[in-house]
Amino acid sequence: MKKPTPNPPEIDNTSPYESPDSKKFHEAAERALDHYLKPNALTLRFHKPSTMFQVAPDQDNESLLVHACESLAQASLMTSDIAAYIDLPQRRTILAIQQIIMLAELAVNRVLDNVDIPQPAPHS
Repeated sequence: MKKPTPNPPEIDNTSPYESPDSKKFHEAAERALDHYLKPNALTLRFHKPSTMFQVAPDQDNESLLVHACESLAQASLMTSDIAAYIDLPQRRTILAIQQIIMLAELAVNRVLDNVDIPQPAPHS
């Protein structure tokens, strides 16, 4: 009588370390990956963020929000322009990014609507 399914493939019991060189290669690859992907605690403890591009501490919240809103609007326009020149499926990705930008822009606009703008003191 025939079985309806074929026999499963035989398991290959060979080790990935068939030779001492392959084990050394694997260990070297692990060290390289750890070097680039796992920063050590000493590096993290003494990491100081760059102050090259720093927002002036005396900027008021409304100005910062207006700038953020304008930046998001420009980013939305740029992604829309790029999407016109890109084929699927990359176009869908760009349009998804544009949608995220537009949602962030809406949130910033709502905050701007809710912000109480301090009125200058009347001059006597």
